[in-house]
Amino acid sequence: MNAANPSHFLPPADDFRTTTWFGHLLGDVVDPTPAPVRPAPHTGRPQPSSRVTPPAVNPPLADPALQAWTHRQRRLAEYAGKRVLLLQGPMGPFFQGLSTELRALGSKVFKVNFNGGDWWFYRRDAIPFRGHLDEWPAFLYDLLVRERIDAVMLFGDCRPIHVVARRVATQLRRDVRVFEEGYLRPCYITMDRFGVNGWTSLPDASGFYAALPLDEQHRPMALGPTFWATARYAVQYALAHALGRPWFKAYQHHRSLGGTELAAWLRGGWRKWACRRRESGVAERLAGPLHKRYFLVPLQVASDSQIQFHSPFDSVAQFIDEVVESFAQHADAADHLVVKHHPMDRGHHDYRGQLDTLAHRYQLGDRLIYMHDQNLPSLLKGAAGVVVINSTVGMSALHFSAPVKVCGSAVYNLRGLTYQGALDTFWRAARAHKPDKLLLSKFRSYVIEHTQLVGSFYKPLPKPQASGESPLR
Repeated sequence: MNAANPSHFLPPADDFRTTTWFGHLLGDVVDPTPAPVRPAPHTGRPQPSSRVTPPAVNPPLADPALQAWTHRQRRLAEYAGKRVLLLQGPMGPFFQGLSTELRALGSKVFKVNFNGGDWWFYRRDAIPFRGHLDEWPAFLYDLLVRERIDAVMLFGDCRPIHVVARRVATQLRRDVRVFEEGYLRPCYITMDRFGVNGWTSLPDASGFYAALPLDEQHRPMALGPTFWATARYAVQYALAHALGRPWFKAYQHHRSLGGTELAAWLRGGWRKWACRRRESGVAERLAGPLHKRYFLVPLQVASDSQIQFHSPFDSVAQFIDEVVESFAQHADAADHLVVKHHPMDRGHHDYRGQLDTLAHRYQLGDRLIYMHDQNLPSLLKGAAGVVVINSTVGMSALHFSAPVKVCGSAVYNLRGLTYQGALDTFWRAARAHKPDKLLLSKFRSYVIEHTQLVGSFYKPLPKPQASGESPLR
């Protein structure tokens, strides 16, 4: 199997970019700064006794950007001189930037592209896979052995190609690092060992974290909004995927792409404006008479594989049905339920019709509120409790001392942090439950040190104030 045959590559990037309408359609690609990784094969969440190394305690740095780059350098340094294979990354140039950082450390970097969208954001020295999914295990096995790969990095552990990749890499005792949106938001991204949530490398016993020293060295760093950059990359990826079909005929994406994706993001932009007008006055109501009299339900993206693989729900709609029914039957009559739509799913789904039906069925009236663009920290501060599947909003809620009920599998669903009883009892017991702040601080520090990187997949990380250059340069 000749995985790296140059004759399998797409036409040169410059030919597409400067001499055809393909490049004009997609626009320029701006490289953001990347993020790192960490080794060791893994077959499931470890027992607490298997991970007893506390986070390294270093003196805090004055400049948050310098702290972020120093943390990145410490994580990436583990791959200096290693042979690293990148699979599918987030939509955008993040993996291209990551490969630059790794090469600066002396790593040999390989990349596999699966469709035109992958190719658009990583065009040079990439290996195309054009076969069917059932051909992928043998292709990958051959590549890992032939190129003596030390580590495999990928974004999204539940994508079919990545489920196979984790299995094959583990069989060959290769390190696997999974990138995902941050466990801590909005200024972190996740880089966990082998998987996330139910497949995370993090110990799942409160006692493990309670025994750690307190380390407060990490400070959040404001990166600003990323919605429009994300939308731009999503549209570029979808267009490149469609235009690249002749070269990747067998590829099946894990969710729909193409013209529908472009339409969804355009629709999302319009709904963002429309919802802002429709929801005028809701924030004042929640901050005033409804303060601590509402429960917040932040929804996840409908296509989020974390729902399929790490929860008992088949869909977001099913989750909504069960939560509203439980609230209607067990909550205090003076309490309200606020369902918040996910900002990145605004153009793809609208649950207003479903929620109107549920409000009528359970005679909830204005006790059931559907909203989109209210300030999340303000909502969390004023909530009597928060109900999630396994959204990272749950972690943010704990930061604001809000009681949290997790209905799926999440890394932070630990005794002492989240409510461990049934959903039906949460509505009346929530106010008596508060997360242990000391345990939360220790857990947060460990999570940052072992699984997080400051930054965003869709926006560059600022350079340190003391120098115009990255510490990695």
